[in-house]
Amino acid sequence: MNKRISVSSRQMATLFLSFLTGSAIVNIPAPLTGAAKNAAWMSLWMANGLGMLLLFCILYLHRKYPDLTLIQYSRQALGRVMTVIIAVPFLLIFFDMLADIVGDIGGFFKSTMMRETPTYVFHILVLFTAAMTVRSGIEVMARMFTLLVITIFMFSAVVMLLMIPNYNVELLMPLLPDGFKPVLHGAYIAWGFPYAEMILFSMVLPFARPDQEPLGKFMFVVLLISGISLTLVIVCTIMALGPLAANIKFSLFTLARMIELAEVIERVESVIGLALIVGSYMKASIVLFAINLGLSQLFRLQDERILIFPITFVALLLSLTMFRNDFEFMEHVGTVWPLLITVTGVVPILLLTIVTAFKSRRKQESS
Repeated sequence: MNKRISVSSRQMATLFLSFLTGSAIVNIPAPLTGAAKNAAWMSLWMANGLGMLLLFCILYLHRKYPDLTLIQYSRQALGRVMTVIIAVPFLLIFFDMLADIVGDIGGFFKSTMMRETPTYVFHILVLFTAAMTVRSGIEVMARMFTLLVITIFMFSAVVMLLMIPNYNVELLMPLLPDGFKPVLHGAYIAWGFPYAEMILFSMVLPFARPDQEPLGKFMFVVLLISGISLTLVIVCTIMALGPLAANIKFSLFTLARMIELAEVIERVESVIGLALIVGSYMKASIVLFAINLGLSQLFRLQDERILIFPITFVALLLSLTMFRNDFEFMEHVGTVWPLLITVTGVVPILLLTIVTAFKSRRKQESS
């Protein structure tokens, strides 16, 4: 986890893709369709556009401070006191994010595949695996996640292709039966999950090697790929399930259950279940990596691995106690989370961007 350990621009983009799309490809259709109905894909692209602006700010700060994380360049731009004021809530929302990711995996198993097994079993297994992955370092994560993210996209594409006989294009209409306000509501949800969450990469980008390949170009391409893939999943879900798409939480898993071709290819939902688990595991690993790095830098620790298992234990307790039922979880993700991450995460990024731009301009004028 030393900064001398680095990954290429392509590997960093792969980490970014696994973070943005890994769990969202299974989870995003239901809440977005519930809010915006058939115009859910419009909400997604509105949030994607805002994500491009946020990514521009993150890459601008990375270009100005190429070897520093947000905690480190905040000390240079704002001072120690302001850094603590910004960093504490900034890192706390990552704890919330990690608990939500693990809780989602437990909820998936409890509601679909292994209903008699206590959820803490799944939480412990996922968090322990993520902790061991983080201890292995970002190079191992980048190499392994490249293969896993390809597997997720391949499984999802196969399911959507096999569902072609069940699609009904007429279900995509009407587009805006209740006006444009539901689209804004959907954009609010999609902004919180997954696009505003990219602020986490302000902690990870310094590990990208300064090579000849343009990191910014790859990151924006990944953002477009994420938007296209999530749009395809949303549209396919609506064409297959119609109004029911808003009421089924793991809609891609349900699509896989519906596949039945010549009594030979059927009951393939296990591959989508695997995609959800793998996608959430990759995202949880990246979040745990950022939390550990941020706390180590905030407290100026020499051994950056010493906090991995304590952080994992705290995340386990949060995942088991934060929500009493799925309704509270969905209420938090759809209503509270977008506002929370905007105030505690996006606003500090914008503040640092403005301060850095102002200081750079003043320095140029004085020179």
